[in-house]
Amino acid sequence: MAATMIEMDDGARLRTWTTGPATCSHPPVVLIHGGPGIPDYLAPVAGILDDRCVVHRYDQRGTGGSPWQGQHTIARHVRDLELLLDTWGHRRVTLVGHSFGTNMASYFLLAHPDRVAGLVQLAGPFLGSWREPDLAAQRARRSRRQQERLERLDAVASRTEAEEVEYLALSWFTDHADRARAWDWALAAARTLRPVNYEMNAQLNAAKVTDPLEAHVDELRELLPPHAAIIGGADDTRPADNLRRLGTRLGCQVTLVADAGHHPWLEAPDEFSAAFRAAIRNQAPAS
Repeated sequence: MAATMIEMDDGARLRTWTTGPATCSHPPVVLIHGGPGIPDYLAPVAGILDDRCVVHRYDQRGTGGSPWQGQHTIARHVRDLELLLDTWGHRRVTLVGHSFGTNMASYFLLAHPDRVAGLVQLAGPFLGSWREPDLAAQRARRSRRQQERLERLDAVASRTEAEEVEYLALSWFTDHADRARAWDWALAAARTLRPVNYEMNAQLNAAKVTDPLEAHVDELRELLPPHAAIIGGADDTRPADNLRRLGTRLGCQVTLVADAGHHPWLEAPDEFSAAFRAAIRNQAPAS
């Protein structure tokens, strides 16, 4: 699949991919990857839909094939997505965010509700007091030796290539509920989702604290498109109850895929695909 570079209004060029039929009855879908600070990894999720509708993906600025240096802000990334929609020629789309991408999708909805025909959130957003239970669950999935090694590598100012791969694998393998395959999945991601933009990660995570999504839940509820949905993994280290509570506050459906973690399409592909396709099918028709 060939990538297309799209230039932003400040000269940054973002790598994008488009799949799916040229014409269909459903709005185009835009996938927003998480991180922040790593490139797009949602090709398998796009593949679940690209027989049904047009699907767009992109590397956020500063990641992967979208090189850029500068101060990262929520507003800048919202503006990027707005410009991408303009370039693709879409007035309204269905947004699908994953992990931190669910936060970005939410901020975009707050800024441009008229451009969001549908919203499906994958493994997020996690609001309120979720971080401590998440860290505790991560530690429970690591051996003492693994935890100690992770902490030693975290303290290294400049890691070698091998150390960086090991560090990321130790950080990410707890995302998966399937303990037999968790390490292989994390190791593959650690080798390919590189380099990690740690400055971007720090800046956008700080921006979440400055303007917390938690403060906008009532507004989000008012703006939420009909049949918006949240799909998560029942065995994610991030607390599933957090998603249930958010779904109640927003008045949207929450589906938790059994025996799956933070990337449910990997661990429970059939169950996830069925839930995801149903959620997309329920979004507003193209207009």
